[in-house]
Amino acid sequence: MKVVILCGGQGTRIRGVNDDLPKPMIPIGRYPILWHIMRGYAAAGFTDFVLCLGYRGWVIKDFFLNYHATIADFTIDFRRNAQVTFEHAPNDIDWRVTLAETGEKTQTGSRIKRIERYITDDEFLLTYGDGVSNVDLAHLLAFHRKNKPIVTVSGVRPPGRFGEIEHEASGRVVEFNEKPQATGGRISGGFFVCSRQIFDYLDSGRDDEILESHVLQRIAREGRMAMYPHDGFWQCMDTYRDYALLNEVYEQGKAPWKVW
Repeated sequence: MKVVILCGGQGTRIRGVNDDLPKPMIPIGRYPILWHIMRGYAAAGFTDFVLCLGYRGWVIKDFFLNYHATIADFTIDFRRNAQVTFEHAPNDIDWRVTLAETGEKTQTGSRIKRIERYITDDEFLLTYGDGVSNVDLAHLLAFHRKNKPIVTVSGVRPPGRFGEIEHEASGRVVEFNEKPQATGGRISGGFFVCSRQIFDYLDSGRDDEILESHVLQRIAREGRMAMYPHDGFWQCMDTYRDYALLNEVYEQGKAPWKVW
């Protein structure tokens, strides 16, 4: 099953960390947050990724093209046609990664439409490249398959500044509001399971379709969206304060999202 990760963001509210990096490449410890997200999926058995690239996508491409050179020592022997030998390089990933150029200024919904050709199963996992969690991905998928909506969203309870979810006791979503002024319940944690039917809600000829407002709100109002409640850890890297918090707990060896 594919894991689609939206990696096109600029991270304008986190400037000062590294203005040359796309948001998914901002580090937690020595690795970009994108790597942490992918390690979480891989730990649950999902290792086939599609990365929707946008702003400075070549930085993400370079990281994966030169993965071992980035994380390990290596020796270049110019006496042997510049042969490269990696020294103690960890063989820590067995992923398949498709890096798809979806446009620098393309909105989230349109990015998803542009990778439709890579989705060969009836469903796929979807998330953003700037948030970490210990959400139980196997349970999330099982919940989706049991309820059979078009989209299942993880519902979390952090400070309210994101997409608020109004839902029934059964889990059926009846309203999806993007970034309300105030929130008292669960919000979108950004870890989704999607049926291929979501592509029917997207227009291939547009660049400006926003997943959160144009697509998810419509699906919710049709009664075809469900919420999987997650009461564990969830944190996005939206500001410098978030960046500092995530790095602090990681350096202390207390990262709740590190399930590998």
